[in-house]
Amino acid sequence: MLVLSQNTKRESGRKAQSSNIQVRSHFHFLPYTFQAAKAVAAIVRTTLGPKAMLKMLLDPMGGIVVTNDGHAILREIDVTHPAAKSLLEVSRAQDESVGDGTTSVIVLAGELLGVTEPLLERRIHPTQIVQSYMKVLDDINEILKTLAIDINVEDDKELARIVRSSIDTKFVSRWGSMISDLAIQAAQIVRVKLPNNKYEIDMKRYAKIEKIPGGSLADSQVLNGVMFNKDVTHGRMRREIRNPRVLLLDCPLEYKKGESQTNIELTKESDFAAILRQEEEEVSRMCANIIAVRPDLVITEKGVSDLAQHFLMKANISCIRRVRKTDNNRISRVTGASIVNRTEEINESHVGTQYRLFKIQKLCDVYC
Repeated sequence: MLVLSQNTKRESGRKAQSSNIQVRSHFHFLPYTFQAAKAVAAIVRTTLGPKAMLKMLLDPMGGIVVTNDGHAILREIDVTHPAAKSLLEVSRAQDESVGDGTTSVIVLAGELLGVTEPLLERRIHPTQIVQSYMKVLDDINEILKTLAIDINVEDDKELARIVRSSIDTKFVSRWGSMISDLAIQAAQIVRVKLPNNKYEIDMKRYAKIEKIPGGSLADSQVLNGVMFNKDVTHGRMRREIRNPRVLLLDCPLEYKKGESQTNIELTKESDFAAILRQEEEEVSRMCANIIAVRPDLVITEKGVSDLAQHFLMKANISCIRRVRKTDNNRISRVTGASIVNRTEEINESHVGTQYRLFKIQKLCDVYC
């Protein structure tokens, strides 16, 4: 027989009361969580479907964005509630992994949270609800396997029918199927067949959208190559070369200055002339290493001095400087050239010869 003293009864009653308060406070904040999630879903709900409406947004830079893409809308929204932030992360993950369906994911997540609210009010534990959802997910995956059909990636008409269902519903639908056709062409250009007979399509690294001010969307086209907004460093260099030998560099073609502060004391005029002669010999040596492999085009990610431009122009070599690292990697893949970090290491194997045409032309007041 267990006998409790009066103090023990009071302590147990206080513990029960405090735990009851904790449970009540936990469920007290749940309505705000559901309201935040439903508010995010309500924002993009009207942008779903064939009769979707556009949203006009003001970005932090003061520009106006008109779109019905769910991820683009949520990207411009600043939220502080943890539940709303979780939905934004779901949208971002969907966009990175699939590239489409962001609006559907947010609307579906909002509905799932909405039907969970009455279950939590009945004091059903969240782990039991999550386990039920996981069982439903397994059933859905099994059903989708029975509904899935094989796609012939070599059939352009079948590919176009699938791609149009996700692209032509966007803001570009007024131009018909032009954008979806361009997307298919771009994907086929960067497609690479692996040794296991599977295809790899790396759109983020090897496909790029280059925006040029002026013109209209109807002027858009897919370029089977690499495009960048750069001009040759000297006006007398060639702007059109057929079957060029391309050399890619990741080093400056100029006299290397000291990383720390350097002081030089000159006592006579000949000292200054000797310094200039030393710089000229250094640049001449770098250009001689380049000219030795007989390239037609030199592209570097760093700067090119006026003296280096002079030596390269005399050798009838065109030069482009300060190219982005991502563009240089794309050029390397197209030309077969290897990026060199020091001119002393240049040899014949680093030169790319798969380039069919190098051409610089002016589009809407922009050289590219």
